[in-house]
Amino acid sequence: MDQLKLLGVALGLACLAGLNLYLTVFVTGLAIQQHWIVLGPAYESLAILSNPVILWISGTLYVLEFFADKIPWVDSAWDTVHTIIRPIGGALLAIRVLGQTTPAFDLAVALAAGGASLVTHSAKASTRLVANASPEPFSNIGLSLLEDVTVLGGLALIHYNPLWALGIFVLLLSIILYFAPKIFRAVRVKLWLIWKKLNGPAGRDASSIIPTTLSSRYASAFARENLLGETVAWAVPCIASRLRGVPANSSGVLVATNEDAAKLLFIARHGWRARAQTINLDGCSVGRAPKFLSENLVIGGENGRRANSLFLFERGRGERVQQIVDFVNGRLATAAPPSPAPAASIA
Repeated sequence: MDQLKLLGVALGLACLAGLNLYLTVFVTGLAIQQHWIVLGPAYESLAILSNPVILWISGTLYVLEFFADKIPWVDSAWDTVHTIIRPIGGALLAIRVLGQTTPAFDLAVALAAGGASLVTHSAKASTRLVANASPEPFSNIGLSLLEDVTVLGGLALIHYNPLWALGIFVLLLSIILYFAPKIFRAVRVKLWLIWKKLNGPAGRDASSIIPTTLSSRYASAFARENLLGETVAWAVPCIASRLRGVPANSSGVLVATNEDAAKLLFIARHGWRARAQTINLDGCSVGRAPKFLSENLVIGGENGRRANSLFLFERGRGERVQQIVDFVNGRLATAAPPSPAPAASIA
C-alpha cells in the first residue's frame, strides 16, 4: 500500500509537471516551507523543494509563464521550448519522491514519469495550438487559468489521497492516449495551415483553374466506387474536418463527376488503401466560410436539419472554393425539378 502511495505521488507530480512544471515545484516547495503540509518519513526527499533558491527560481519562472501562457502564439512558442524541460522536470520529481533506489529502478521510473509528463505536455500544447486558430485571446486566457486550477487541485488530491490521485491520473493518461490519433491529426492540420498562411498572402490563389484529373494516389478508390462509369468533373485536394464516416482532419481529395449533380466523393487514404465516401447533396446548401487560417467549404441541410460537412482549404484558395460553391449550386439548381404550378381557382 505504501509503495502505491509513493507511486501515486510520483506519477501525479510528473503529470502536473507536464502542465505547469514551475507552478508544481513552487506550490509544493512553498507548502513544505510554510508547514501547510508535514512530510512523512517516506517523502523527506521532497524537502529540497522548500529551499529558498529553488522557490525563487521556480516562482520567477512561473510569473513569466503566467503571462506568456495567456498570449496567443507566445504560449505555443513557450510550449515548444518546454517540450524537453517539462518531461525532464517530471522525471526528476518522480525520482526525488522515491528517494534512494537502485540505478535500474531509477531509470525505469524516470522513463515512466518522463513519458507521463510528455503525454500531458503534448495534450496541453496541442490544445493551445488548436485554440490559437481563433484570433481572440479569451480562449487562451481561459485555458491557462483552467490549467493552473488543475495543477492546484491535483496537488491537493495528491496530498489528501495519493491512491485516488494514482487512479485518476492513470485514467486521464489512458484517455489522452486513446484520443492521441485525433489530436495528432488536428495538430498536423493546424501546423500545415499556419505554414501555408505564413508563406502566402491570403488573397493570392495559385491557380484559378480547378484540377480536372484525379491523381494515381486516389484513382484506385474511384475505380472501385465508379460502378456506372462516371467521369471526373474536378478533383480538389482538401481536408475533411467534419464528414460522417471519415476520421476528423483527414487529408484527401474532393471529387465531382460529370454525370451526377447531386453527389460528391471524398477520397482519402487509410493505411495502404484509398477509400471513397459518398456525399449526397439532395436538399443541401453549399457555401463558403472564410476563417482565420483556412477557407472552408460548408455543406449542410436546409434550416440546420442535417449535420454539416466541413472541408478545409488553405488560405489563398478563396477563389477556388468560390468556384466550387458556384459549380455545385449551379448544377443543383439545374437538376432540381420545376415547382408545380398552383392550381387554378374555381369561380
